[in-house]
Amino acid sequence: MKHFLTLLSHELRMLLVSPSTYIAATAFLFFMGFIFTGILESYTKAPQEASPAIVFFSTFFLPVFFMVPLLTMRCLAEERRLGTIETLLTTPVTTTEVVLGKYSAAYILYVTLWGATAGFFYILKSFSNDPRLLDSGPLIGGYVFIAVSGLLFVAIGVFASSLSRNQAVAGILAFVMLAALIIGGRWLGEAAFLSRDVLAPAKAAVDYAQVFSHYDDFTRGVIDTRHLLFYFSGTALALIFSIFSVEAKLIHS
Repeated sequence: MKHFLTLLSHELRMLLVSPSTYIAATAFLFFMGFIFTGILESYTKAPQEASPAIVFFSTFFLPVFFMVPLLTMRCLAEERRLGTIETLLTTPVTTTEVVLGKYSAAYILYVTLWGATAGFFYILKSFSNDPRLLDSGPLIGGYVFIAVSGLLFVAIGVFASSLSRNQAVAGILAFVMLAALIIGGRWLGEAAFLSRDVLAPAKAAVDYAQVFSHYDDFTRGVIDTRHLLFYFSGTALALIFSIFSVEAKLIHS
């Protein structure tokens, strides 16, 4: 892993000089700012029980569906299409270093963009005299959830990118995988057919993977080690599959 930091710095430079990075960042901040404005507007019309942070972070899945595919769809698919990944791997670097370098760069950008939304709450604090609008528990818990869940979401995007040479196809695959995990998992959790006794193990597995339930616990200040294990192990598996996928494509190319 001695070349990992070199690859990471290179990937970060490539992201910082890419116009698509700034387009994605601007679109993300505009979209989240629009959501935050709508939340504050609802508070001016009627009292709300939940703090703005809880409502704001409850929309986490909307930018995830589009931002993660945009950040990851090129990382391996474009390298394979151009044939540069074969050239890169002839140097003294391993497939693991390449995949981890690209994954880490995308994850750093992901959490940086989410971190920029802290400016919304800073502005709210500057112009509001109501401490109830800035409950630190949901605010900190929300950002911890974003950082922890982002590990898995970005890893899924990288895995999708390793499956295709076409970055558009990789983006669609990432969207489908993320939607299946977040929305599909919630639908299965509410499905009546899983309530049968014979399907109790499947029901338990589906409940364990409920991303929205994890979010609720984090914003209440409950950091369950089972949730952390889910995201850490899922991230590791997605990255391992990405490495195997790249190596398998190289063997058959």
